[in-house]
Amino acid sequence: MAWQLTGDVGAYLAAAGGFLRANAAQNTIMLGVAGALQSRGPAAFGDAPPLCGWWTEPDGAVGAALLQTPPHPILLTALPPGAATALAAELAGRGHHPPAVNAAPGPAAEFAAAWKERTGRASRAGMRMRLYALDRLLPPDPAPPGQARTALEVDRDLLFAWFDAFHDEAAPPGPRETQQVVDDRLSFGGLVLWEQAGVPVSVAGRTKPVAGQARIGPVYTPPEHRGRGFGGAATAAATQAALDGGAEGVLLFTDLANPTSNTLYQRLGFAPVTDRIVLTFTDPAP
Repeated sequence: MAWQLTGDVGAYLAAAGGFLRANAAQNTIMLGVAGALQSRGPAAFGDAPPLCGWWTEPDGAVGAALLQTPPHPILLTALPPGAATALAAELAGRGHHPPAVNAAPGPAAEFAAAWKERTGRASRAGMRMRLYALDRLLPPDPAPPGQARTALEVDRDLLFAWFDAFHDEAAPPGPRETQQVVDDRLSFGGLVLWEQAGVPVSVAGRTKPVAGQARIGPVYTPPEHRGRGFGGAATAAATQAALDGGAEGVLLFTDLANPTSNTLYQRLGFAPVTDRIVLTFTDPAP
């Protein structure tokens, strides 16, 4: 039993892709990041090369996987017994120090404990998220005034401003990737604007399907337009666009600290799947 680590995303997906796709919903972030690295190159999320890895069981089967695009947190699947301790030793031995871990609460805590034992670095809880999967789309009825349209290149400056505002308000600490995300979504019609009287009042994005699953996000409504149902209408329109585009399933993440969004998405037909947490590592004690 051992971890295999590489910066080669193709080799990673050849070895661990089947394992990840077998639980595509819960592994949606890792599959999406790996797909972006394949299509946009190893610098898709920063200058540092990615770190990919998989845990091999005695029979050769893959039992866990990881993916990190520095300076972002390391992403982990569920971990078999002993995998967290072995991973901490492997990373520390290579001088690789992830700033945080993003995983389900159990694996995140397991790795954080092993990392503290190995390096002396404690952890503190950051964002807590919940993954939802679409059961049956239930658009707002009645819909708020206005209509949906696909965002175009002419909307780019507005989208930059709104995505920056979303990052400031809702995203965990870390580098902004506004231009990359906006340009990627515009390239395939992956952003839906809700307009009232021809004026954009909300936006909802979607990813291309990966392993049959598309993911909604971000969803942003400027403060002056909130409380009128525009965000729910934009989300429903983006969800329908994902289904029309061939997605077998539609997913989204919420911040558990925001009860409004968690209630809204359930009204739209999304059901909770699992929770995730970001644990940020502190400097070791002197």
